Amino acid sequence: MNRATVIHVITELELGGAQEITLFTCRHLDRRRFEVHLITGRGGLLDADARAIPDLFLQFDDHLGRAVNFASDLRCLRSLTGRLRAIRRRSARPTIVHTHSSKAGILGRWAAFAAGADIRVHAIHGFGFHAGQPWWLRRAYQAAEQVTAPITDAFCPVSTANLEVARRLGLLRGGKPTLVLPSAIDAAEYEPKPGEGAALRRELAIPESAPLVGMIACLKPQKAPTRFVEAASRVAALHPQAHFFLAGDGELRPQVEAAVDAARLADRFHLLGWRRDVRRLLAAADVLALTSLWEGLPRVTLQAMAAAKPMVATRVDGTPEAVIDGRTGFLVESSDVAAFADRLSRLIADPALARDLGRNAHARLDDFRAESMLRKLEAFYDELLERR
Repeated sequence: MNRATVIHVITELELGGAQEITLFTCRHLDRRRFEVHLITGRGGLLDADARAIPDLFLQFDDHLGRAVNFASDLRCLRSLTGRLRAIRRRSARPTIVHTHSSKAGILGRWAAFAAGADIRVHAIHGFGFHAGQPWWLRRAYQAAEQVTAPITDAFCPVSTANLEVARRLGLLRGGKPTLVLPSAIDAAEYEPKPGEGAALRRELAIPESAPLVGMIACLKPQKAPTRFVEAASRVAALHPQAHFFLAGDGELRPQVEAAVDAARLADRFHLLGWRRDVRRLLAAADVLALTSLWEGLPRVTLQAMAAAKPMVATRVDGTPEAVIDGRTGFLVESSDVAAFADRLSRLIADPALARDLGRNAHARLDDFRAESMLRKLEAFYDELLERR
């Protein structure tokens, strides 16, 4: 018999780590114990995936977009409140509202409070504020989190780095329950099958013997994709046979295309757009890269683990919890493109080292398996239900 109704709230289901782990959670929560709902914005690449989840009560809210707009956000707050109140009235069970991402986290928690939800949980997949913003905007986002924290019953940060930021901001005052819940994965989805990598290389006209460095990321400021192009240009000067791919799309695509042209890499830098065949991309690559300026705990670092591939990444937020410098890959400061290129070159020049780091990464996979994450989350829900 279901113990509770769990309602997940997130903005559009774009192709990203927070969205993928939210859908995984909605798909696999034990239906004998939980009635599972999802409220999300419309128009994301993963909408069809959400529709395909069995026994999921799915609602698309046209007001729940990613852009911040005061008038639209007020309409969203009213709409979410009405939806949550209607679900709560229909259910005789306790209601847990579990919000994801910054905007849905703020609006969703206030809507849950207004609707009288029994428990309000917020998953921290990184924060909406970062050092690259004007100070006043960063402070406004911090204030929004601080004002919303008192109506939050529990937090689920994806990394201890995010937990520490929450603690410094005073979000955890009063001894609020917290569960660090890394962005886990189903490893079998990403462990390469024989021949997959070679087949993808043939499709892209990349020689089998050519070193291949790949980055899988949305082309948005957070991921700093033009820095990957700059690093690739430096690597290409030392390794003329090397190829590169960038799988993803977004607002910075024109800048990325211009950077590739300026670096004269058009014949060796493959802009792939959005791709769902992540396992094939991982199989084809020799090294994975991630040039993010801020993060929660990036899902691609775990996908690289599953594929036993080394990663060169920036030392930001939760990334060092997945990439161990010198053991499973390399970490560099986000501003140091020269060091980033140097680590990529080192792995290209020493395939044995790359294989060793990849094997070490795969050995850490047990810490990030989705089955373990789900059981921990269900136990956390049980704990919160017992405390109410």
